[in-house]
Amino acid sequence: MASSGSRLLLVAGDAMTFDDLRHVDIEKLAHELERDPAGALRRLSGAYFTFYVDAEDGSAILATDRAATRAPCYAVLDNELVVGLTASDVVSGLTTARTPALRAQALFDYLYSHVITAPQTIFEGILRLPPGDFLRVANGRSSVQPYWTPRYDVVHKQRSLAEAKAEFRLLLKAAVRRQVNDSAVGAFLSGGTDSSTVAGTLGEVTGAPAQTYSIGFDVAGFDEMSYARIAARHFQAEHHEYYLTPDDLLSSIPAVAASYDQPFGNSSVIPAYFCGRLAHSHGIQKLLGGDGGDEIFGGNTRYARQKVFDAYRIVPGWLARSIVEPVLLRHDVTASLPLLRKARSYVEQARVPMPARMYTYNLVERIGRENIFEPAFLAAVQTAGPAQQQNAFYARCTDPALVNRMLYFDWKFTLSDNDLPKVVGACDLADIAVGFPFLDDRLVEFGNALPADWKVKGLQLRHFFKYALADFLPRAVIIKKKHGFGMPFGHWLTTHAGLRSMTIGNLESLRDRGIVRRSFFDELLERVTSEHATFYGELVWILLMLEQWLASHRPQYRFSAPAL
Repeated sequence: MASSGSRLLLVAGDAMTFDDLRHVDIEKLAHELERDPAGALRRLSGAYFTFYVDAEDGSAILATDRAATRAPCYAVLDNELVVGLTASDVVSGLTTARTPALRAQALFDYLYSHVITAPQTIFEGILRLPPGDFLRVANGRSSVQPYWTPRYDVVHKQRSLAEAKAEFRLLLKAAVRRQVNDSAVGAFLSGGTDSSTVAGTLGEVTGAPAQTYSIGFDVAGFDEMSYARIAARHFQAEHHEYYLTPDDLLSSIPAVAASYDQPFGNSSVIPAYFCGRLAHSHGIQKLLGGDGGDEIFGGNTRYARQKVFDAYRIVPGWLARSIVEPVLLRHDVTASLPLLRKARSYVEQARVPMPARMYTYNLVERIGRENIFEPAFLAAVQTAGPAQQQNAFYARCTDPALVNRMLYFDWKFTLSDNDLPKVVGACDLADIAVGFPFLDDRLVEFGNALPADWKVKGLQLRHFFKYALADFLPRAVIIKKKHGFGMPFGHWLTTHAGLRSMTIGNLESLRDRGIVRRSFFDELLERVTSEHATFYGELVWILLMLEQWLASHRPQYRFSAPAL
């Protein structure tokens, strides 16, 4: 932080440079932000946020890094600019006597998406910066502008896979090295390709066995500890494990829910938190995560699935409209024949435009919003709000390759809005720092510039990534199916009396808040028990974390319809 006269400049973060920040004149940086803020911010790298203000003319710049690792929040109210690292910070800094109301739309968006996506927050009038954006205040006006967006329409270098592999491996090692300092550094290890790559590279960079940390579940179909152990043995890591229990949930849910500045529903935050706690107890000061690899190199399973649905476009329009769709969609007989039933399902999904097609199994859509929400609450929100935001962002990427458009979409909605807040928030609560080597700017630019069919070749995910690391990672890790730190909450809900009692108690409290239909809670718990514990258990978890957050931050909240 530096100040000069009426000007103040704050730059904070991890692994950050401005043409090597240590050797840059702060006055020069301030001048660059005044003259060309977008250009100046593009030269900053790493996980950071920056705030520049000139009190004399009232101008200000607030920015977050390219992935919004720690996205700052702000409010511009009555000619007053209040900024903070969280929405709660901004609430505390407001001089107005009125506490910001909770946004009904944000509550709906949370239950729809499991998170509240930027730029919105739970609070009226308080916004959060999206990845690669900056807020500019000048001449009494404020605007949010991008200084960086993922680019895929670059001229690809004419190089072979082998040449690209060599460059990638050098960039990867440099990215991990930049995360290592004098503190004790360890690595998350789920047993997937990303975390295994980071853990193995950490050992290479330090020249010592990497300290690795894994969470297991004593529930069939959820535990991946065997893959973490394979990777740990392969890299000769000093491996540490912890098996999460339902009792751990009972003890940690209130603290985890309350630690966030708005409701947060990604259930794998609990395993991440216990991983951080375990590492902290061993004296580790910083953990490295593999987040970002999927969104750069094409690792999410839906990338292959959506390519299958997208292939329906090759059917001539006249044929689809006059024969295929009338036969499959308008005749009940297709529902009784297994092969035709599958074809019908394929056509039904393939006809849905992107990105809505990726949300075909959304819990709110599958159950029906009218079955979930109170009529008065539903009437007060824009039920199409989440879809409109998703559509608008998806349309900003004009790359012809479907996989690149999905990567662009997931850079914000999966990585920035969901996965990073999960890991950062969990590690903050565990009092441990966290770094993400795959989000190194040089590595991101390299990955984005790869040809689309190097990312997902046919239906093979991570084609280039797996090729480049075939002689580095254990084969079992390379060929395993993606899983991660998914938690068996639905299963435990049906088998652990204490967890079920706590959950029911929270749902009883949520009944009286005017958001969800009172009768729906009983229906939902019945579905968890009799139909699909994992699928419906996810919605129970989201409701549970909402009530926990409200109980901590706004215990008296009850929705009331706005006066006409």
